[in-house]
Amino acid sequence: MTDETPDTPQVASGDDSSALAPATPGPVFLVSYPKIVFLYPTVLAALFGAIFMWVNGNDSAQSYARLPGIIFLLVVLVNFVVIAFDFPRANSLVLFSGFVAVSVTLWMLFDMNPTFAPWITKQLHKVSPAANASFYMLYVLMMLFLFTCVMISRRFDYWEVRGNELLHHHGILSDLERFSAPNLRIDKEINDIFEYMLLRSGRLVLHPSQERRAIVLENVFFINQKEERITKMLGALQVRIRTDHS
Repeated sequence: MTDETPDTPQVASGDDSSALAPATPGPVFLVSYPKIVFLYPTVLAALFGAIFMWVNGNDSAQSYARLPGIIFLLVVLVNFVVIAFDFPRANSLVLFSGFVAVSVTLWMLFDMNPTFAPWITKQLHKVSPAANASFYMLYVLMMLFLFTCVMISRRFDYWEVRGNELLHHHGILSDLERFSAPNLRIDKEINDIFEYMLLRSGRLVLHPSQERRAIVLENVFFINQKEERITKMLGALQVRIRTDHS
């Protein structure tokens, strides 16, 4: 018969209150992109045009070539409007979307019903934008090349938010600039509804402590998630600091 003694709880010596503090989340990387990244819908439209033309014989002189040409030009037009102007409110988005929808509906109405308005239909048929598959694929390849160059360039210019500092990585030789982050204040701005819809992007304004100038980062992808992670990181740091001094 063996004696069994109950386990006694171990009491840690010293002040172990810091162990109760939440762990600081991992770093958050912030990258500011140029507006060309918002042109990816035109790449998708061009890819559709290339596939459509290849499947249907790739003869730009045929009537079927009008469809991908019209779709491509409409997407290019809408995409350029998104880049050229800001739509900060939902009502401007609804107004512009309604204008595009009405224009496309009228075009299809006159084009598919020649007897409805013969003169207008005749004028519309004179407009015959068409291109072969090579044109669309060259556009796709050129845009993909530009996107690749943009992505590579961003590897040499980005920001990193850590629990206690803000780092700016820039230059081919990875130059590093440091800012104090414990009292960092951030402002999130969504100035364009369309750009937010395309890439969930917006503007982040960083206000490091002991810095007079604000750091403005345009076109930050998935801005809501980035702002939420930074807020949690700074909040966890403040809780840990208060716990360490309690």
